[in-house]
Amino acid sequence: MTNVQAPSFPVARMLLLPGWENSGPGHWQTLWEEAHGDQRVDQADWLWPRRGDWMARLDEVLLQDERPALLAAHSLGCQLVAAWAAHSRHTGRVAGALLVAPPDIERPDMPPQITSWRPISREALPFPSIVVLSSDDPFCAVERGAEMARAWGSRRVDLGPRGHLNADSGLGDWPEGRELLLSLAGTAG
Repeated sequence: MTNVQAPSFPVARMLLLPGWENSGPGHWQTLWEEAHGDQRVDQADWLWPRRGDWMARLDEVLLQDERPALLAAHSLGCQLVAAWAAHSRHTGRVAGALLVAPPDIERPDMPPQITSWRPISREALPFPSIVVLSSDDPFCAVERGAEMARAWGSRRVDLGPRGHLNADSGLGDWPEGRELLLSLAGTAG
């Protein structure tokens, strides 16, 4: 794990990075958007995601506002953060990232829509991060998730058997996840 310190400045905005096919009703990201006014980074194509397009869109949203941002990524959104951070010149605009249920996009059974995202970026992230894993995620073995967390220099949090940590996982508005996200900025609520 890298020794990256959380910034001492207040974070003014939260960006939600959904995965493949977006986050629907009942998903913790949607509930956070509704309850807290977090900004969803909308993508042009949720069904056939193109990594370069998604990375450019994240840059575009970050450049719209000078305030630092916290990223709350789910599933393919986690792979977006890793790939983007390895190439963008704007990583200094990010105060930290919560990376929830990163999928193992290198598995042979991944849908064809996702295969162009290979390989997984394994560079250390230049900002504080937390990877949240489930022991029975159907899209990533916990060992592979732990490997990604190590490569990215992220703190790892294991939630036990909770599926893909989405609406079907029964997380609701997931206050524990919100606390993890806010802890990245040294904020208490």
